[in-house]
Amino acid sequence: MTEPFLIAERLVKDYPVSRGFFGRTHSVLHAVDRVSFSVTKGETLCLVGESGCGKSTVARLLMRIVEPSGGRIIIDDTDITRLEKAALRPWRRRVQMVFQDPYSSLNPRLTAAQIVTEPIENFRSLRRSERDQLAASLLEQVGLRPESLHRLPAEFSGGQRQRLGIARALSLGPDMIIADEPVSALDVSVQAQILNLLLELQERTGVALLFISHDLGVVEHIAHRVAVMYLGRIVEIGPSEVIFARPRHPYTEALIAAAPVPDPDREPPKRPIEGEVPSPVNPPGGCYFHPRCPLAIARCRVEEPLLTELPGNQRVACHVRAPA
Repeated sequence: MTEPFLIAERLVKDYPVSRGFFGRTHSVLHAVDRVSFSVTKGETLCLVGESGCGKSTVARLLMRIVEPSGGRIIIDDTDITRLEKAALRPWRRRVQMVFQDPYSSLNPRLTAAQIVTEPIENFRSLRRSERDQLAASLLEQVGLRPESLHRLPAEFSGGQRQRLGIARALSLGPDMIIADEPVSALDVSVQAQILNLLLELQERTGVALLFISHDLGVVEHIAHRVAVMYLGRIVEIGPSEVIFARPRHPYTEALIAAAPVPDPDREPPKRPIEGEVPSPVNPPGGCYFHPRCPLAIARCRVEEPLLTELPGNQRVACHVRAPA
């Protein structure tokens, strides 16, 4: 079995909540709560869940854009969690990110050539001719014409801007790309083009993908494995085909049942989730999902379920479906 390229080990991110005139911390918002997973080169792991469940915070923790409150981030057997800026610099080349909004993630004053080669120039100087040559090659890789080199972001469409973002992420030859909702701001027809581009690039380069999304149709199309998050915790993880064919956690079942079905003549079974998502400042005891779960038992209210191994490399945190 191939060794994982990246391992997230019990990652935690807490934010203090201040109230009152003196800014005293009265409570803590638990954005990410002991999240663990691994990603192998050439693999696509999709992180899914409702808005506010902590998916994007996980991405920013892995990039060290925000600092973890606990846990470890391991790349190629090296713990990078506490590395200072200078020591972290070589590792930044190996993990790059594609952001959700193709409009705000690009500097409007830079040309396409400057945008896609800026990461390289953070590590070495480029002559103008060398920069243009590299930029033309990168633009060609993502399906943009070389004559676009000197255009500004405002002169591109939304899909073309996201291609620029992907080219920028590719410029350093990373081993892994974290894509945070990279198609959610795009038209449906353009979404398919961007997804196919990511899959083609992965096949050609062997890059690992951590793909964050709330769209299960997209996830089913591209994922090798799926991790389902709820209120900062992973509640189910496993191979994509297993998760979609045989979801074990009630929350995963509800997400899949709520996804739109492209066949107008077929009515999917509906299992709506009742109630509101609890506050991450004051989460419920035991299983976080128990106030909304149709299967909840007394044990769910007092004891936190741990991820338990099931057949087919599937793990689920549920007292009812995977009793310890």
